[in-house]
Amino acid sequence: MIPVTYLALGDSYTIGEQVSPSERFPVQAAALLREQGFDVSDPQIIATTGWTTDELEAGIAAAHISKTYDIVTLLIGVNNQYRGRSEEEYETAFTALLQKAIVFAGNNPSHVVVLSIPDWGVTPFATGGDRELIHREIDAYNAVNKAIAEEWLVPYLDITHFTREAAQDPELLAGDGLHPSGKDYSRWAKALLPLLLQALH
Repeated sequence: MIPVTYLALGDSYTIGEQVSPSERFPVQAAALLREQGFDVSDPQIIATTGWTTDELEAGIAAAHISKTYDIVTLLIGVNNQYRGRSEEEYETAFTALLQKAIVFAGNNPSHVVVLSIPDWGVTPFATGGDRELIHREIDAYNAVNKAIAEEWLVPYLDITHFTREAAQDPELLAGDGLHPSGKDYSRWAKALLPLLLQALH
């Protein structure tokens, strides 16, 4: 059994707001790796619902990380978009966070995965809002984080299309009508698995 450590950085989508700990996508991804013969310790998760890029930055600083990890995932930005912050500000903040993530992965960009931001505009929570505008802004933010990931040679996983299917399938949403359900997170974990296996081989 090959020992593997995993650091997951993010916000509500990483901590799994409204789902049980076992349904969080990093925890499900770790379980899939164990099925592949890896001895994965429980992921260290630095994430809190509502966090923006600067709040994640502060959370990382407060965690005093002094070791490196075999794999690191980064998913952040929805709360920047929700609070109406600019793409330019996001670009600067996301770049800094990705650079930190690479350091945590032992300066190995191929051991980091950036996940795209989910589209909450399809959820009941967005009723009465401008769903089209949310959709466009999420796409714009994702264009930013994807370009930065490519620039730093970091693998990128688009999970936004999964979350948009919640418009037709309410089972993909948690009880709050905003966050993904364990069912949707399992699809993220399965999509993430090949990228993690690639990093670990």
